[in-house]
This record gives sequence, C-alpha cells and structure tokens, in this order.
Amino acid sequence: MSNESILSTQLRSLILPRNCRRKRVSSWDTAGANDDRWHLKAGETRVLADLNGAGCINHIWMTYHSESPAPYRRRVLRMFWDGEENPSVEVPFGDFFGVGHGLSAPYESAVLSETASPAFNCWWPMPFASSARVEVVNEDVDGILYFYIDYEEYDQPVPDALYFHAQYRQEYPCDGIPGNDINLDGAGNYVILEAEGCGHYVGCNLSIHNEVGGWWGEGDDMIFVDGDTWPPSLHGTGSEDYFSHAWGMQDQRGLYNGTSLFNKDHQDWEGKWTVYRWHVLDPVPFEEQIRVTIEHGHANNRSDDYSSLAYWYQTEPHQPFPPLPSATERLPRDAAE
Repeated sequence: MSNESILSTQLRSLILPRNCRRKRVSSWDTAGANDDRWHLKAGETRVLADLNGAGCINHIWMTYHSESPAPYRRRVLRMFWDGEENPSVEVPFGDFFGVGHGLSAPYESAVLSETASPAFNCWWPMPFASSARVEVVNEDVDGILYFYIDYEEYDQPVPDALYFHAQYRQEYPCDGIPGNDINLDGAGNYVILEAEGCGHYVGCNLSIHNEVGGWWGEGDDMIFVDGDTWPPSLHGTGSEDYFSHAWGMQDQRGLYNGTSLFNKDHQDWEGKWTVYRWHVLDPVPFEEQIRVTIEHGHANNRSDDYSSLAYWYQTEPHQPFPPLPSATERLPRDAAE
C-alpha cells in the first residue's frame, strides 16, 4: 500500500463516528498562572498520568531542558497497564522518542518525531482495559518537564487488544571477535528484543557509537520466531539493508525508516548514529516467543557500543525486563568520563 493510499484511508476514517470521549492530562498550571510545567527534583519519581477505566493513549508530547551531558539518557519513562507489577515500558527518555546517546536531533516519522526545540512526540497507540499509569524517574539534576498525554475513554475495553511494550538494551562495547568471518548460529549477535507471549514486533531504533572508525554496518539482522532453530524465520543481509537503506546509512528520515541521528562530520563512519525501522505496515507476529538480533559487524567482528529501543505489542503478562542500567551506565562513555 502506498503512502498516499495509507493517508487516504486515515483521512476517510474521519467521516466515521468515534464512540469514545477524548481526554488529556498535562502539566498545566492548576493555579491559573503560567507556570505550566512540573518541577522535578533530582532522584524524584512522579506519576504523570493515573487513568482508570478502559481507554487508549494515542499521543504523548513532552519537552524538558537540562545542562547535564547527554541529558535525555538521564530521565526514564515507565508505563503500567491494568495494575501490573512490572512495567510494560521502561526506557530512557530520548531513546523512547527515537534518538539515542542522550542527544537531540530533529526528525519526523510516522509514529515518533522530535523538533529542533526540542519537543518530543509519540503516536504509538497504547490501549488499556482497566487502568494506565505513566511515570517519570528523574535521574538527572533538578529540572522542569512540560507534557501532554492525550487519550480516549471507552465504555468497554477494545476486544482482543494487544498491549504496547517498549524496552531499552545496551552493550558497551559489544563482544567482537576481530577477523571473524563465519556466523552460522547467531549466538553472539546483539540482542534488540527477547519476549514471550503472543503478539507482534513493530520496530526498533539502534544507536551505534563507533570510536574506532570504519564502516560499522555489515551486521545481518536475524529474527528468531517461536522456537526457530537455524536459520531464523527472517535473515537479512546487512545493517543498512534492515533499516531499508543501501550502501551505507543515508542522511534521510522517512515515515517508517531512516537515520534520526546522522553524523554529518564523519570521515569514515566514526562517531554516534541512531537508525530506525518501524514495522507498521509489516509487523512480525509471534505466538510464543521472539528474539530480535543483529550482528555487530560482519559475523560479529566489531566491538562498537550498541544501544537500542524495541517496540512491540503482546498479550499480558509479559516476561519481566532485564534490570535497566543506571543513568551513569547508560551514558555514552565520552559523556560519563
């Protein structure tokens, strides 16, 4: 389906009635003044939204400012559906909105965007049957946060709706094997996502910090579904190919793929990069489990710093996430020094 056809379908849906009530929670100044922001203390956890009943979050807008190095890795977003104990979303702020390394970079895509200000937007739909809780954890210095969380209220839960999930991972550095030329099991690949349950994977962003130089993108993507042995259900041909580019990463940002952070000053692919691929039109379904991986260099022969954010929908309960690295551990090594 072309982008024009998708847009036409979306616009045509506007002529149909919507059986819901539109609601918002935000940082507006309840005293009626113009201090429309929340003041967050260092180390503080705040509940941004505590929603009851059936509904669906369909837009999140946020912005904040900090003088810290790599600030957007220092605040964490958590989301809990239907009173669950373990969050379905636990992610650094910037990575969630599509740019890694704690940096900001303006870009636009179908489901996430960032302006030059920066302001951050998310349009992934997030349904819930009985409740939703959105938290921010400030592992930064004291600061401020502006936000909107727009949602719909329903009289009844959406039948058979899957729950939105997002998970951060990192490996600083990847365990590379210099000179390695063969990979016929995928055992040493960088892991973007491991999940159990029934659902579908809808994409990721991947951030690479290349301090050595040289082209980092010869890693094949390998997605193992429902107990795959070798070869996996989906085996690709190179990092730039999985992210729907070719002959290197291009300085482009599309609806469903692109380079949200492009190092315009690179001489030999060194420095920091973030690339993204949204499986909005081609989600990867799984009935029991999924393991999304990618090689770090051909046959895992490079040792760059990798971090990633995976997005997927599934039934609950979900497998508890690995512990989130601390703010200091999440920082790029040059920002942590």
